[in-house]
Amino acid sequence: MEFDATGKVSLEHVYTQPDPRAYFRTLRVLDYHIPQLAKPYFSKVVDECRETRPGRPLRVLDIGCSYGINGALLKLDVSMDELYDRYDGADVGRSRAELVARDRALARDRGGLPDVEVIGLDTSQPALAYAYEAGFLDGAVHADLETRELTEPERALLADVDLVVSTGCLGYVTDRTLARIVAAVRDGGRRPLPWMAHFALRMFPFDPIAELLAGYGYQTEAVGRLFEQRRFVSPREQAQVLETLAGVGVDPAGLEADGWLYARLFVSRPPEPDPGVAAL
Repeated sequence: MEFDATGKVSLEHVYTQPDPRAYFRTLRVLDYHIPQLAKPYFSKVVDECRETRPGRPLRVLDIGCSYGINGALLKLDVSMDELYDRYDGADVGRSRAELVARDRALARDRGGLPDVEVIGLDTSQPALAYAYEAGFLDGAVHADLETRELTEPERALLADVDLVVSTGCLGYVTDRTLARIVAAVRDGGRRPLPWMAHFALRMFPFDPIAELLAGYGYQTEAVGRLFEQRRFVSPREQAQVLETLAGVGVDPAGLEADGWLYARLFVSRPPEPDPGVAAL
């Protein structure tokens, strides 16, 4: 197994397959379930955000969206367990085209939030393509905003974003990416600044992002509970993550020391919109 600089095992290979079968089969063994834990919190933020922007569909940007899991959970009447079962061994013989057709039927038949659009941002073209073709995403941006600026078409797509969410990419994605997204909305001038709801592993301090957003007038709150992300792959991964936690002054007792990665949820609300910005 390969490990990244934080001590976490690298699972990059499951994010670059032409369909999500390897993703779900690998992560099910690790009890990865933070998207399911995030679902009610994201739904609540969607409702709050919608109250400030009535009369039009709400556009959500999911950073690090991979195969559109958050989009599927948010928009469709499905659970994480159902998605795990959906891509289990029974589907070994199915082609990618058959999986896409089956998922498009799911998106068509069980859509629960027709007034919510989900745009995915990810560095994996295969994952984005599958999520978009399956109907889990309404749009996709293939980009690494840590290393480059948005193109003009990408800026135009993100200019209408109302809410930005993530469940596992922060730490690898930094304030640099968030700054480019906020700037796209601000400079587009068509909508108020987006709300934010981000899950960040405790090993990754959120302070740099909170400070960036405060510069735009955001108020950030941490939700008063912790969220299990997944089990450690091995004792080696756990030991390395505990060392990283010690380096940032986080006590793992009763949490990561007992075998799970834990995250916190940060909700950042923008300032009241400028009266000069017309509500569309």
